Amino acid sequence: MRSLSAPELAARLETDEPRLIDVREPWEFDICHIPNSINIPMGEIPRQVDQFDTDIDTVIICHHGVRSRHVIQFLEQQAVGSLINLDGGVDAWARTVDPDMPVY
Repeated sequence: MRSLSAPELAARLETDEPRLIDVREPWEFDICHIPNSINIPMGEIPRQVDQFDTDIDTVIICHHGVRSRHVIQFLEQQAVGSLINLDGGVDAWARTVDPDMPVY
């Protein structure tokens, strides 16, 4: 499974536009999220498999990187490729990239 740290993702976003999918619940997404990310809660992923384009990298994001890992494992079983896990999730992003972002 491919993964990026929060600083690595921030650097990549300066020159590239991978798709950012946040699999947290809507109430979590409302508290904080990485700009330009799309919220598809983990429970909705099986119904949204067709939304994943294997031609572009897709970074899967959650709170700490655990749910996103599970989502990637599921999607890989569905033959969806080009997936990247954000290690440490949005919490790591807030702590290392955007210290003004709310944490919970």
